[in-house]
Amino acid sequence: MYDEEDYLMISGIQHFAFCRRQWALIHIDQEWDENRLTAEGELIHKNAHNTDFSETRNGILTIRGLRVSSPTLGMSGQCDVVEFTRDESGHGAILQGHRGTWLVRPIEYKRGKDKSDDSDELQLCLEAMCLEEMLSCHIPEGDIFYHEIRRRRAVLLTDELREKVRKAAAEMHSIYQKHFIPRVKKNKRCQSCSLKDICLPKLMTMTNVSDYYNRIREDKS
Repeated sequence: MYDEEDYLMISGIQHFAFCRRQWALIHIDQEWDENRLTAEGELIHKNAHNTDFSETRNGILTIRGLRVSSPTLGMSGQCDVVEFTRDESGHGAILQGHRGTWLVRPIEYKRGKDKSDDSDELQLCLEAMCLEEMLSCHIPEGDIFYHEIRRRRAVLLTDELREKVRKAAAEMHSIYQKHFIPRVKKNKRCQSCSLKDICLPKLMTMTNVSDYYNRIREDKS
């Protein structure tokens, strides 16, 4: 169990899965820089995080910008959208001010389209695990809405995905407590990263001082 002052941001797990160095620069060194992609993403999430928005339509209660947290994982943040559907079985979540029980479905909004990695799925799963801890319920799946292709994709929140979330959260806390900035692992994704001028991946992958002196000694011998 983590104390509230030690909570890390839920959204950070997406950065962490994308690049541990990027996450550390943002969340430990407090570095940030905008590019077109981050600006577009910020606008999409600004609309999704309208905390004044709540409506019930066709038996579905929709809430935007819902604050969630998990003392077990040491994470807190906001869900873009959470849909609550009336549950006839009586096994769903109990909501204050609402009768009966409700099935819970988090929906995460993303700027682009499906990624080749599971960073978006990890963030969605983390949000669901926070909701489960808060509402004492089970959430089998959620959705990711990709703004570029205007499509909503269902994601099964499997045991394997949940274990990845737990391991990532533990590693994030370990790195944060050490205030350690991981080394660069340069790849093609660096080109689209808004922090590339701060991270300097090309410079950081050059020969380090120790290797340089070892090579000089070898050349002289």
